[in-house]
Amino acid sequence: MRLMPFVLAAALLPAAAAAQCGGGFQNFVKLMKEEAVQAGYDNATVNAFFAATSQDPRVLKADRGQGVFQKPFIDFSRRLISQERLRRGLQMSQKHDATFQRIENTYGIDRGVLLAFWAFETDYGGYQGDFNTRDALVTLAHDCRRPELFRPQVFSALELFKQGNFDPERTTGAWAGEIGMVQMLPGDILRHGVDADGDGKVSLKTSAPDALMSGARMLSHLGWQPGQPWLQEVTIPADLDLSMSGTAKKKSVAQWRKLGVAAREGNLADPSLRASLLLPQGHKGPAFLAYPNFGVYFEWNQSFTYVLTAAYFANRLQGAEVYEAGKPDSGLNDAQMKQLQKKLQARGHNVGDIDGILGARTRVAVQKEQVRLGLPADAWPTPALLKKL
Repeated sequence: MRLMPFVLAAALLPAAAAAQCGGGFQNFVKLMKEEAVQAGYDNATVNAFFAATSQDPRVLKADRGQGVFQKPFIDFSRRLISQERLRRGLQMSQKHDATFQRIENTYGIDRGVLLAFWAFETDYGGYQGDFNTRDALVTLAHDCRRPELFRPQVFSALELFKQGNFDPERTTGAWAGEIGMVQMLPGDILRHGVDADGDGKVSLKTSAPDALMSGARMLSHLGWQPGQPWLQEVTIPADLDLSMSGTAKKKSVAQWRKLGVAAREGNLADPSLRASLLLPQGHKGPAFLAYPNFGVYFEWNQSFTYVLTAAYFANRLQGAEVYEAGKPDSGLNDAQMKQLQKKLQARGHNVGDIDGILGARTRVAVQKEQVRLGLPADAWPTPALLKKL
């Protein structure tokens, strides 16, 4: 389910000049092979790895078809979180209790965090993807949309092959090159793979202990703070200045408390922690405080909706109540969102691609225009905003 990949760890970068993206695919493969040899790999290894490499049009189609991220948080989270997924998550927590205890003791990461990723990425290992990993990575490295993200991963896969931990003809995974139960890229496996079950191999496709410990080690490397929260549902006062909300705006928990923000369950976290107020569907919908660990989620996936849903599901797996959905104002459909992005762009805002997705830059632009127009500045675009623009 990791549909917006991000290179989580520095991969092995060859010393030779990079093969340019685009052009004839087989010529691109030829240049990649030459680059690998210049980087020190022997001809036999390189030829064996790249033998029968082919472009996979399904990968390109998947890369351009990420419409699921156009869904608002409430719809998206209800789609991904079911009673069955929750039940199985609790079952897996018991089944692999020893591994989760080891993770908590070693890295200080609560089990709900790993269980949520495991659920969303592969449905607890049930479906890990059927794309040939080598072909997927080379296809995306050749494509000029984001070659800088995928090209290093080709060489990481080559290194795994050299070490005997990758079969270029048989290793399969997600369309974006992630492998195993928690979907890790080859560069991540090289740096963070853990042989947790002690069989002498790092087997992220078949060993739950290996996959979970490797994922935990990666999160720790990315900056996860042991024993700290990541997300908490809150209530906000009616007179709160909504322009203070957003992932880029932070205040101490003590400051949020003074402003009238309160925990929906229990108490707010350590008063000295800094947190952002998130209103994924505006001030009439759910509200959350996002703590420093929440930022680590964006190193796993860059979609705000996915990240928020994964963080919330981690809470649910640890006993939190279902969030209060409220009654958010109507949002925009795909055509309206693209129209909004064009209007924002015309007013000098950097919203990135006109893709119909309410991403971070679009949210920032929306909030600025809401302030300018005297609307509730909660970064939630509505038909009323579109009309005023």
